[in-house]
Amino acid sequence: MRRVTVLGSCGAYPEPGRACSGFLVEWDGFRLVLDLGYAALPRLLAHCPDVDVDAVVITHEHPDHCIDLHGLFRIRLYGEGDGSRLPLYCTPGVLTRLSGLEPEADLRTVFDVHELPGMYRVGPFELSGVPLPHYVPNVGVRLQNNQVALAYTGDTGPDPLLAELGRNSDLYIVDATDRKGEPQQPHRNLLTSEEAGHWATQAGARRLLLTHFWPGNDRAASAAAARSAFGGEVLIADEDLVVPLGPT
Repeated sequence: MRRVTVLGSCGAYPEPGRACSGFLVEWDGFRLVLDLGYAALPRLLAHCPDVDVDAVVITHEHPDHCIDLHGLFRIRLYGEGDGSRLPLYCTPGVLTRLSGLEPEADLRTVFDVHELPGMYRVGPFELSGVPLPHYVPNVGVRLQNNQVALAYTGDTGPDPLLAELGRNSDLYIVDATDRKGEPQQPHRNLLTSEEAGHWATQAGARRLLLTHFWPGNDRAASAAAARSAFGGEVLIADEDLVVPLGPT
């Protein structure tokens, strides 16, 4: 299987029946998790009951993107695993933030930690991280091989690097928070749906997957705003949505 499954799509906190940021990427048996925010872990377990994943990538330390990584830590620590460490690619603040939950437990006993930004070989993919503007260090992630390119912004404000991150990608997963009251100038740390469409166009992406919706937002309106700036396929990251990867 070659696909992306949406585990969670909310920003800040989960709405009823939903979860915060999380995606499961599968490619010919290799499983990679992108972010694991509030309530995303139970959804991951629904798709992978044995938690048989090969790598985890966390874009930044905000809990709506990383808090359920601690639950995964406890499963690997106390469950019936083989004792091997799970590769974890993340910004330095992630471990610092999660270590405060259980200071006596060393997260590195479970995770083989690789710092982002950086470039790594991760299973069938070349992984590259691009620093993007947010309230804390955030890294946009690109996964690429000779058949597909998948890009994910994490949380970000407008930045020219968004065009490079998603360049000619098959699927571009982009922050579309549309948060009312987000300052417009001079520095912003979240995107609107229309901006998500703009940057997908600048990148030459084939498909755009909108995510990180502010709770209560009208998702159909967000998709319409994105389509006003992007001529390709626009998808809404609803939980359990499955998006095929690669040539169709």
